[in-house]
Amino acid sequence: MDINDLRSIVTAISLLTFVGIVVWAWSKRNQADFEEAARLPFQED
Repeated sequence: MDINDLRSIVTAISLLTFVGIVVWAWSKRNQADFEEAARLPFQED
């Protein structure tokens, strides 16, 4: 295994991590939590 194999593996893992974060952020299950967090700056105490 040379350095280029390692770079390829790290790139693939990084891409999969990025895709996982995007899927998590756009999932319907988290939509209510994100909408609530988006309203926090506008709520008065």
